[in-house]
Amino acid sequence: MLKNKKLFLLDMDGTIYLDQELFDGTLDFLEYVKKIGGRAMYLTNNSSKSVTKYIEKLASMGINAEEKDFTTSAQATALYLLKTHKDDLLYVFGTKALKDEFARYRLKITDKLCDDIKCLVMGFDTELCFSKLEDACILLNRGVDYIATNPDWVCPTWYGSVPDCGSVAEMLYNATKRRPKFIGKPEPTMIELAIEQTGFLKEEAIILGDRLYTDIASGSNAGIDTALMLSGESTMDDVEAFDGKKPTYIFDNIRCFLNAIQE
Repeated sequence: MLKNKKLFLLDMDGTIYLDQELFDGTLDFLEYVKKIGGRAMYLTNNSSKSVTKYIEKLASMGINAEEKDFTTSAQATALYLLKTHKDDLLYVFGTKALKDEFARYRLKITDKLCDDIKCLVMGFDTELCFSKLEDACILLNRGVDYIATNPDWVCPTWYGSVPDCGSVAEMLYNATKRRPKFIGKPEPTMIELAIEQTGFLKEEAIILGDRLYTDIASGSNAGIDTALMLSGESTMDDVEAFDGKKPTYIFDNIRCFLNAIQE
């Protein structure tokens, strides 16, 4: 039941804000979570920005957050790479922020083509140029391992959407017939990390998001309740057509979710 929830795992873009616009109800919701002794954590598949940048963005909207309040696809990917490619040279196809995040975990990274590269790691790259696409094709045709931070097709903005990591991965598939192993949502890794860090039970956790195939699917895969917000990408028509597990709850926006949980 909603009244028993203590750990709220929040997608950001399309769920609590859109681009630079904070949604009505977000601040009141966060105040409610604090009042009941709960915890709000921010889960994002967007690997183009560092946690520091997200903290600054939330602060500009009146939300105080710390590094411990975030779990990102970049962090989850770094932890996966430490298990599978700890001593290997990795070609990072992504932003400077993604490279800096991997460097914090002492992973061996490069953005220069060479013979020693064992794995191509791709994120949502807002600094994309053709030379990166060319390097990626060369590496994939060599047969190196291939990992990507997130499968999102698009990233929302105030003017519409732009191609995200999943769309670029599909473009590379058309050129090389190779697809990556995705680490972020819908995989359960980020949710499992958040639950482990906070100590809450799965029954006390719920994920709020606007995407069925990432946010809602990751909650289902992790075995927790899910709440779809219709304030972002998904519509009720999408829910009807979705062939995965349906959301536990559906709300127009975070204000409606807050009203329901308070009642």
